[in-house]
Amino acid sequence: MKKIIAALTCAGLLVGASAFAQTTKPTVVLVHGAFADASSWNGVAKILEKDGYTVIAAANPLRSVKGDGASVSALLSSIQGPVVLAGHSYGGNVITEAANDHANVKALVYVSAFAPEAGETVAGLAGKFPGSTLGPTLAAPVILPDGGKDLYIQQDKFHEQFAADVPADQATLMAATQRPVTEAALNEQAGAPAWKHIPSWYIYGDEDKNIPPQAMAFMAKRAESKDVEVVKGASHVVMVSHPEPVARLIEEAAIAK
Repeated sequence: MKKIIAALTCAGLLVGASAFAQTTKPTVVLVHGAFADASSWNGVAKILEKDGYTVIAAANPLRSVKGDGASVSALLSSIQGPVVLAGHSYGGNVITEAANDHANVKALVYVSAFAPEAGETVAGLAGKFPGSTLGPTLAAPVILPDGGKDLYIQQDKFHEQFAADVPADQATLMAATQRPVTEAALNEQAGAPAWKHIPSWYIYGDEDKNIPPQAMAFMAKRAESKDVEVVKGASHVVMVSHPEPVARLIEEAAIAK
């Protein structure tokens, strides 16, 4: 009798552990893009954490596609269990690169982001369709010791160009704390795209002035994204101005089978 009880107890523990494993929520890794930093995800992270998700807003170096991809890939290697990987703007290029060697990445979420095919560049995709006004708003490049160039958006043009639907005082702070991207990174060819073997979701604003909405519609369709949401009136930083729909789409990706 004791053996039967012990066996049933062990079986119950095993069933319980199995059920726990099946219901454990994936970790959400958020990758910011150029001219932003990890704090641009604060509104989204607050919602996700309230809903029980573990969230990591990665520090994207913004130096090179391969190097930035390797940095995020190293972070992914440290995470046990499933991951939903989301990228904003240039960060979409990075997650496309980083996810390839990680079987635990169950979904990719592109947030006003680039989803490149192999050989494509951020600069090329931004110019594929009309509508981007980023070029004239860039400040004079900062020349780096290795001869490379760091790019910033002029602070007095940042609000209108990058974050038009964000309150002016908040946009002013975002302009002051923006992180530069290298010119080389924007012109570096992408590697094999992870969206070809990992399901994707896509959300963007129809008033984006950095990446033409037509370009994002094209990339979402090409990637056969499971769900595509267009936020009316949203700027390039849709995750800042409209964190709720972004968080909900990430959660949709997280629970998808």
